[in-house]
Amino acid sequence: MVDERIRKPLYSAERPASPAAPHADNPAPLVLAMYRRIWETTMRDLDFVNRALEVDIAGFRRHRGDWVGAVISPWFVNLYVLPGGGELWRDLGAGERVKLPFPVGELEFIADYEPTAEIPAALYCPLLAPVTALKSQEEALRMAMDALETLFTPAAVAPTPADALAPATPEAAPKAAAPDEPTASSVPSRRAFFRRIAGKTR
Repeated sequence: MVDERIRKPLYSAERPASPAAPHADNPAPLVLAMYRRIWETTMRDLDFVNRALEVDIAGFRRHRGDWVGAVISPWFVNLYVLPGGGELWRDLGAGERVKLPFPVGELEFIADYEPTAEIPAALYCPLLAPVTALKSQEEALRMAMDALETLFTPAAVAPTPADALAPATPEAAPKAAAPDEPTASSVPSRRAFFRRIAGKTR
């Protein structure tokens, strides 16, 4: 006999009817098209958007068989994981959360599921929203690229106490080091900044 006192949740995430189809090619053009459409059709007239920014991609790359990249828009800067047939991807209902392993450490992502969209299923990690404090597209792009660089930097050097306590503001985002030449002093600073931002998702 079922106990009628057991409460059912008010909200149940819509779960995918079938596993997400992996992207054989780089999904960046589809992501760009989707968020440009959303910007033009539903977001452009909202008060909290930053009109100094535009939709852009900070690069997608393969990692453990799936696609990882960053997206800039006038209302957020996010990291994304998209299915590529690899080890990272998880089929989850919209709003469900999962922790995924990266060289910098474990990071929490939120599932997005919209069957009719250009990208039907995605996992995202919010870096900054709203983005009203960002002064330019260049600053937003630098922040996204720095987050990606740090994401793939092994957590071999612990942040200093000063790094850990510094305020997490866009202005505090350090500039990315030269490609393939991270300095010993820049890696802890970038990692601390990344962890402070990512911590807002928890």
